[in-house]
Amino acid sequence: MGNFSFRFETFWDILVNKGGYRDVITGLQNTMTIAVVGLLVGIVIGTLIATARVLPKYKRIVRMLDSVCKFYVGLFRGTPMVVQLLVFYYVLLPLMGLRFPSVVVAMIVFGLNSGAYISEIMRAGILSVDPGQLEGARSVGFSYSAAMIKVVIPQAIKNILPTLGNEFIALVKETSVVSFVGAMDLYLAFQRIGAGTYEFMIPYLAMAVIYIVVICLITIGIKIMERSLRKGDR
Repeated sequence: MGNFSFRFETFWDILVNKGGYRDVITGLQNTMTIAVVGLLVGIVIGTLIATARVLPKYKRIVRMLDSVCKFYVGLFRGTPMVVQLLVFYYVLLPLMGLRFPSVVVAMIVFGLNSGAYISEIMRAGILSVDPGQLEGARSVGFSYSAAMIKVVIPQAIKNILPTLGNEFIALVKETSVVSFVGAMDLYLAFQRIGAGTYEFMIPYLAMAVIYIVVICLITIGIKIMERSLRKGDR
């Protein structure tokens, strides 16, 4: 018990008295920013890909577009997030002569990766909507794109909201890999605190508690949104 008290006092000293909390706050902000932006970018990309993939395959250009979308999805689903992050930051950007802050690169990569997964989620959601909804919208004068945007996709999002919530939670947890490109996140913040004393037990426990609290808050928020959207059904 005494050993644990000493470890906690050491951790508290670095966290509070030596300013370690600043890294924790910055890490939490970056973690949430990367996850939120990644999810929003992923929703946009995923919706576009899903819409393209459910188009009738009568025309050659539509079939070509479908093949491109399949390649994109296969590429990002078939490689780990950390590999995509490293390749993008250390290979692709230098080859193009570009240089972005590591947090910005993480947002881009997380968005591209999330788009591949959300495209499949969204495609399933679109297919779950009664085809009569699209036909009814077309019959009253909507174009195909307008019917998808105003009628089908809103219903699909309502159907897949719990799955989108799971994707957001996965993004929050996967932000722990952004430290590979030097971005400050929760993991790196507590890693620095632990490195100050070579004592990692308390910092890692504190990090786990913060992740659990954040995920619980996200879960509660998703359930509230889900109940709100289901009011129309009743």
